Amino acid sequence: MADSKYIVIDPENKNNLGDINISPAVLEVLLGIAASKVSGVSGMRGTLADSILGREKRSKGVTVSYDEKTGKLTADVYVYLKYGVSVPQVALEMQKDLTQQLQYMTEMEMAQVNVHVVGLVTPKTDKQVANSK
Repeated sequence: MADSKYIVIDPENKNNLGDINISPAVLEVLLGIAASKVSGVSGMRGTLADSILGREKRSKGVTVSYDEKTGKLTADVYVYLKYGVSVPQVALEMQKDLTQQLQYMTEMEMAQVNVHVVGLVTPKTDKQVANSK
């Protein structure tokens, strides 16, 4: 049986070979990488410790919760967008891309992708955000 800190991908054991367990941290990394590649995204929100220590944390800006009843994930994504982009269009593209990426890599379903726009980055401050990563 899976430890409570892992998510069982194949709960009905359809493959009859054993359980497939994945850590939520792995899903956060996967979704963080996919979110940062969406056109119009300047960066992801990191923690203060990450920026002070100069560490790049791949899962920054993404939190994942799992509903055992439905077997679906909910992701909260915190992003900085480039100034001048259409916020609804970028958010919709991000929701689609993250849902597809999760389905492709894990065969899990996404219940919701909540996009939180933390800020807008102008070309001048875009360089400052890049230096703080």
